[in-house]
Amino acid sequence: MKDIIFATQNEGKMREIREILKDTGRQVYSMKEAGITAQVEEDGVTFAENARLKAVGIMEWCKKNGTPGFTDKTAEDFIVLADDSGLEVDFLGKEPGVYSARYMGYDTSYREKNANIIARMEGVAKKDRTARFVCAIAAAYPDGSCETACGIVEGYIGWEEAGENGFGYDPIFYLYENDLSTAQLCAEEKNRISHRGKALRSMKEKMGQRGL
Repeated sequence: MKDIIFATQNEGKMREIREILKDTGRQVYSMKEAGITAQVEEDGVTFAENARLKAVGIMEWCKKNGTPGFTDKTAEDFIVLADDSGLEVDFLGKEPGVYSARYMGYDTSYREKNANIIARMEGVAKKDRTARFVCAIAAAYPDGSCETACGIVEGYIGWEEAGENGFGYDPIFYLYENDLSTAQLCAEEKNRISHRGKALRSMKEKMGQRGL
């Protein structure tokens, strides 16, 4: 069974990923842990395209440069997973979408980004505040093949930030069933319903079918 390198530097995301994949029996390593210094340009127009670009790009880098973080492993020992995920707000023409991480600039805090989105929706009724989190996961295999899976969770944009358990846009994304933000959910509940949880569980099935 091959272990996983997940193409992210985001520690919050790594915590979620490890929790969701803990029952697979696979070790999950970050790019930093694997010694990977590659930078992949995310110039796709969809979440799936960007996830595929990252996964394939990192796998190709590892085949060329090895996995410097490990003295006894090569690219052949791993599956590279990558995700592209983000927030789509219908009232804002599905912004920030694939630009979610880059929205208002990489160096802008999510508190500022969230405040901007709320300000742009001032006076908008709840029924028109519909939004969704989308996540695409791509798996790049040593044989050169790649496949993707997608997860979506529907909700709405709140009027203020709430909760301390999430990251990114979690504090302003609310669920209709309980009117709580995803930052107000415990980790177990969030992983159960989240876009990333749904996409990763789908990908777990795909990897299992390959028997790798």
